[in-house]
Amino acid sequence: MKADVQRLPNLQDNESGSALMEFGLVATVFVTMMLGVMDIGQAAYTQAVLNGAAQEVARAASLETRDVPASDAELEKLVQKVAPNAKVTPKRVSYFDFADINRAEKWNDKNGDGLCNNDENFVDENGNGRWDEDIGVEENGGAGDVVVYTVSVEYEPLFAIPFYDDADAKRTLSTTFVKKNQPFERQEGYASDAGVCS
Repeated sequence: MKADVQRLPNLQDNESGSALMEFGLVATVFVTMMLGVMDIGQAAYTQAVLNGAAQEVARAASLETRDVPASDAELEKLVQKVAPNAKVTPKRVSYFDFADINRAEKWNDKNGDGLCNNDENFVDENGNGRWDEDIGVEENGGAGDVVVYTVSVEYEPLFAIPFYDDADAKRTLSTTFVKKNQPFERQEGYASDAGVCS
């Protein structure tokens, strides 16, 4: 027992293994930080690829020689190179003019509530048989039409961030472009059929 007590001063000055302990403390913070940086980097790079590819697809879709399904497939292929197995959802809404974006169909708002109801008359400008708060039609439009092209991407990150509640959650990115189709033929106007809101 006396020999053990005599060794205690030697142990008190012994620093072997302290670097390992310090590395263990620093490594956790460093690895977590690196995973976070990689996650942010993947999101930024995916957003940049999405913006560039969507702009090119939107421009190509405004031409007379457009092939919309092929363009969307190419966009999905490009995005999935940086975000494997990403779900790419393109959406196009066409309008006659820029001023029509997010405009409601015309109606006689008798009660002034801002909605078409209570047997109020409306003009079915987009021809779908009902009153719409947004006159746009979900398609690529025709000659001279304005198209709002939105693409959303949902993907799983390559690097899950430890100690983060939503580490395994999917990330969602989106981009929107507004283009006017080339006037390759005469532009069709809106319909003028009448309807009644219930």
